[in-house]
Amino acid sequence: MLKTPDMLLLLCLVGAASALYKQWIPDTNYESKTNWDKGAVPCGNDIIQFSAQRQVSVFVDSTHNVREMKMPVNGEFILSSGSGFYVSEGQEPGCGQGVVAQFSASDSLQWFDPALWQTAATLDDLQRGNFFFSVHEESVPCHYDDVVFKANSSFRVDTSASESSIPVKSVSVLGKTFEKKSDFIQYLSSRSGQLQFHGSSAVTVGNPGCEDPSGCDCGNSVDHQRICSAVTCTSLSCKKPLLPVGHCCKVCGAIVTIHYTSGFNLKTYEQRIHQLFLVLPKYKSIQLGMSKVFKSQRLMGIIPFGTSPEIQVVILDGEKGTQSGALAKDILNDVQVHGSSFGISGAEFQTSSGSSSTQCENCPGMVTGVVLGVLVLITLIVTVAVLIRKGIVKMPSVPSMPSFSSLKRNSDIGELGGPLDHGFDNPMFDQPSMMPKIPSLYETGANDSISMTQTGVYFVNPAYDENETDFST
Repeated sequence: MLKTPDMLLLLCLVGAASALYKQWIPDTNYESKTNWDKGAVPCGNDIIQFSAQRQVSVFVDSTHNVREMKMPVNGEFILSSGSGFYVSEGQEPGCGQGVVAQFSASDSLQWFDPALWQTAATLDDLQRGNFFFSVHEESVPCHYDDVVFKANSSFRVDTSASESSIPVKSVSVLGKTFEKKSDFIQYLSSRSGQLQFHGSSAVTVGNPGCEDPSGCDCGNSVDHQRICSAVTCTSLSCKKPLLPVGHCCKVCGAIVTIHYTSGFNLKTYEQRIHQLFLVLPKYKSIQLGMSKVFKSQRLMGIIPFGTSPEIQVVILDGEKGTQSGALAKDILNDVQVHGSSFGISGAEFQTSSGSSSTQCENCPGMVTGVVLGVLVLITLIVTVAVLIRKGIVKMPSVPSMPSFSSLKRNSDIGELGGPLDHGFDNPMFDQPSMMPKIPSLYETGANDSISMTQTGVYFVNPAYDENETDFST
């Protein structure tokens, strides 16, 4: 029976399996120094200026002394309790002579810019700043994520996308969470909603969370090019950079590919990797992202025949990249010993240093490819045999090889069917029947130096006597 702490840990893991939180980073707050062209919040001696043509929603969290303010034609101030503006007589001490302070917060920030989001497993982690690394596609809110805009904050985001809508699980704005589609549509039609969200696509809520323990597809691959257009890749110094699935840039580090069975739980395994390895001092600079991806399967490495799900573990080392390979090997060793207990059937890894290792005794991708290849080959052979048997397909006739007798019979026939020209007659080498009859030449004893037998004509050497065993002197 599980003890109480173990039960609490299990409940936390189950709860985390269906929720990820993506928080928008930029704001249009009055108190943010980065929103002013002078890099400082205006004081009582300054002239505050908002561009007349800009549409802006500005959150004000405290009271401010102003000398003069030029307002936009289309904009709003969202005032927290006790905040506001006032005008005082005379100069504000310590404010200087006063300048024109221009509100410069950008209104062209894109929803699909990965650098503008933070990812955490819980709302508490968002508050404590416990963020984790993700590939670029998953740094942007996925279809099953909860989207958070800070409670005491205003913003403006361009929601243009490849599709007409951007589905998410929920959206929190100014401390209020919208989970029903109708409620959020009503907010988007309000004055604040129109100033905060703009673009060709609409954000929609009510999408179900991820209910698959092995993880879910993020759903942002359709906007991969839009996401990557907002990313600037840096130069790399490693030997063999790697390109993770869903990422826009090649990286220096390691990628572990895990093949799993029905008993695999992504969040449980993430927790194991964290408690077993990431807490070690030697891995303190490691960034690790783990997610389900779908890789294309190719028959004999050429013909695509579908995709297969697998777990991708991306490991980046924030220092010199020397520990990412070591962590990949530790994970692989752990899989070999304990992988079956977590529903893992096999794993392999590759590093940017050029080294790699494979542990694939039960890898379903390779087994599936081999089995399908054999089935396709057998099907092709059976199909051709049936077609030939039914006469639909005929085997091409193979010309027979000429026999030796025909070659001998036709040896004297020329290419045009006439007799073959042998040139001049040589009585020494032609057949006896073709030689002219010269009595003096072929009579017996006519010339002892030349003899003729059934096997041919040869010369007799008078120095050699076949009846003698050695030469006479």
